[in-house]
Amino acid sequence: MKALRRFTVRPQLPGPLEPLGALIRNLRWSWHPASQDLFADIDRDLWERFEGDPLKLLGAVSVARLQQLATDRPFLDRMHALAADLDAYLTEPRWYQGQLAEAEAKADGTVLPQSIAYFSMEFGVSEVLPNYSGGLGILAGDHLKSASDLGVPIIGVGLLYRFGYFWQSLSADGWQQEHYLAHDPQGLPIDRLTGPDGEQAVISLPMPGGRRLSARIWQARVGRVPLLLLDADIEANDDELRSTTDRLYGGDQDHRIKQELLLGVGGVRAVNAYCDITGHPRPEVFHMNEGHAGFLGLERIASLIADQAVTPTEAVTAVRAGTVFTTHTPVPAGIDRFPIDLVRHYLDGDETGMSRLAPGLRVDEILAFGAEDDPARFNMAHMGLRLAQRANGVAKLHGVVSRQMFAGLYPGFDAEEVPIGSVTNGVHLPTWAAREMYSVAGDMAGWRDLASAEDWPDGDRVSNQRLWELRQTLRRRLVVMARKAVRDSWLLRGSSAPELAWTESILDPDVLTVGFARRVSTYKRLTLMLRDPARLKRILLHPERPVQIVIAGKAHPADEYGKRFMQEMVRFADDNEIRHRIAYLPDYDMGMAAILCAGADVWLNNPIRPQEASGTSGMKAALNGALNLSISDGWWDELFDGHDGWSIPSADGITDEHRRDDLEATALYNLLENRVAPLFYQRGQDDRPDGWVDTVRHTLSYLGPRVQATRMVRDYVTQYYAPAATFHRAIGTDLQVAKELAAWKDTVRDAWPRIRVVSVDTSGIGSEPSMGNVLSVRASVDLGGLAPEDVEVQTVTGRVDDGEQLHEVTTVPMEYVGNGDGYRYEAQLPLERSGPVGYTVRVLPRHPLLASPAELGLVTTA
Repeated sequence: MKALRRFTVRPQLPGPLEPLGALIRNLRWSWHPASQDLFADIDRDLWERFEGDPLKLLGAVSVARLQQLATDRPFLDRMHALAADLDAYLTEPRWYQGQLAEAEAKADGTVLPQSIAYFSMEFGVSEVLPNYSGGLGILAGDHLKSASDLGVPIIGVGLLYRFGYFWQSLSADGWQQEHYLAHDPQGLPIDRLTGPDGEQAVISLPMPGGRRLSARIWQARVGRVPLLLLDADIEANDDELRSTTDRLYGGDQDHRIKQELLLGVGGVRAVNAYCDITGHPRPEVFHMNEGHAGFLGLERIASLIADQAVTPTEAVTAVRAGTVFTTHTPVPAGIDRFPIDLVRHYLDGDETGMSRLAPGLRVDEILAFGAEDDPARFNMAHMGLRLAQRANGVAKLHGVVSRQMFAGLYPGFDAEEVPIGSVTNGVHLPTWAAREMYSVAGDMAGWRDLASAEDWPDGDRVSNQRLWELRQTLRRRLVVMARKAVRDSWLLRGSSAPELAWTESILDPDVLTVGFARRVSTYKRLTLMLRDPARLKRILLHPERPVQIVIAGKAHPADEYGKRFMQEMVRFADDNEIRHRIAYLPDYDMGMAAILCAGADVWLNNPIRPQEASGTSGMKAALNGALNLSISDGWWDELFDGHDGWSIPSADGITDEHRRDDLEATALYNLLENRVAPLFYQRGQDDRPDGWVDTVRHTLSYLGPRVQATRMVRDYVTQYYAPAATFHRAIGTDLQVAKELAAWKDTVRDAWPRIRVVSVDTSGIGSEPSMGNVLSVRASVDLGGLAPEDVEVQTVTGRVDDGEQLHEVTTVPMEYVGNGDGYRYEAQLPLERSGPVGYTVRVLPRHPLLASPAELGLVTTA
């Protein structure tokens, strides 16, 4: 008989073991080995059975065992020491507090925010909190953990999914099977956020037809960081609304927009409730991790209109100042775009056109935030960019791609001037480095604080023998895990135990091992290695230099192409001739990733360039001494230095995708055969490949400090959070400044059509310009009623092509020299390049509270 609903009864700990509860309730244990060891010692068998989930372990351990531990002095001493260590971790000053003290001492105007709200559709903190699907969620989880290690005052905001993402298995013919398992919040490492009355805090937002979507607030403790999770599965909602938080990335667009409205609008209300209950400072900076959270801007704007009696334009000006938007999408097809009528429906305009969802804003004003070329679509990324004063991609190359992709929002500006920067992603070292490798990292960094160390200069302190033995240990660990996973998978595919003896000897702990694990989508090209199956087989079965490959990854349930790619790979791996050399592991999650990334000798990544925004699995591998073999895309494009792995040549410019894939697959085969395998099998003293180990050492010492998420968070603090907080305090807290800035923008926009460059004259270079000459440029400008301080007039010089277009441009501000025949400006330009050179003059808005000259999208060129 099937249960109608399920719930979890939490265990009652004996009094002496009460500190154990606090240790388990804070997810810091998930990256703290000493805490994990304590939990494992409660009951080793249960710890293994529940795959390192201490809450489930406590729910299953016998009362007799708990009573025994309650009188076990060594265990209690360890527990109390760990509780004291956790308390120190949560309260002692860390890197961020040092930055605050330094800024206060300098008194140079540097502003660091008291609080930051970080919104994401998913968070991969630990596999015991199954609230993630892949890279975006893992990145968000690593962001919170690293912020905690650094002491950055972040509040995470997301949704709590009853079924999470799917559990994956394979059918007999290799087709992906999705299974959704219900999760009871009481069985997860989260707590109710309760108010002074002891009741769980609930927020709600209006829905069309007079309904309300309500959600209770849960809190996960991620070290020092609170993570607020909204759960719509409550009686106050009807069945349709109750299902809003049932599955991550499930359902149709109507389901998806309700999730994003709950995340954005409901998330801001949840943050306010949390701050009211706990006394935590209200956030000065709001960070949108992708466009899913874009609706948060509407709630903040509507609140200002209601509370401060400001106009919509003034409220938008104030809200933008403290908002950061991060895009992870390198292709337009990856952006959330909703039918305009669906958005209009949920904005729920009244008879005057005013939105009931965001009172004070007209529906048409809101729709303009998400406007794009297709008038039938509402673009969430466009709304994110329009409501955030600062935006970034997640790698240097992705920043370039993003500036090109969104250049249409800034007409008249070259792509490189689009105000989208970049912060390269990173991964959380204590989470992803094997314990043994974490010790190596400490030695290489001289045991400075690994969260804030900018380099690891002591790589030579770690011997070749130690590194090689460690790499062998991690590879063997991967082989053991893979053998079990393959056996379990074949049992689910219909095989019987007696016919699976072969799984006990698949893969070889001494063979060069390649790892490939990521979401299975078209651009990631799981099956690129199968372009020439016969050649791949020869590589796998080479008599002197064999290679083995371990593969994992899920396809989105609605991605039929991805599922076909996966089935093709599974069928290839099923071949009796090679199944001891290649394995597909189903149900890729954080636990599997930690072993796979650590155990692989080589991490393979072959996306279609430049469609990989960043990619972080190769970073996890690098932190364990694996060498990357990758297309020059994402983070690898900027961090490959010729000694930390291999770059697969990409066939840029080839429009025939089949020819491109053939060329790049051939390059991959050549590297494996001629560079990678020979280096691994070139053995010297003690049968050790010292050339390979030297490359491992360089990879660790060079990439180690650069691929960490703590480096990423420090970059966000200095490049985005601090400037956003500065502008928030200047604009968002003093609404008179916001009103004045909004009025100035309106004046500038009104005047801009009348602005023109009346004339441009030059002198100083004669009839035969040469290097070293100085070009004097004079311009007369009609400012259309604006004052000289409202604009910046610039010369723009650069190389000029046959179409008279400028490239490699340099801009120089012109000096205002008086108001004669129009406003007159001058500049002196030394000629510093040879060949065809061109110039022009342009006018831009100027204001100290603009984050970028392109922010208003206004420019006039001669």
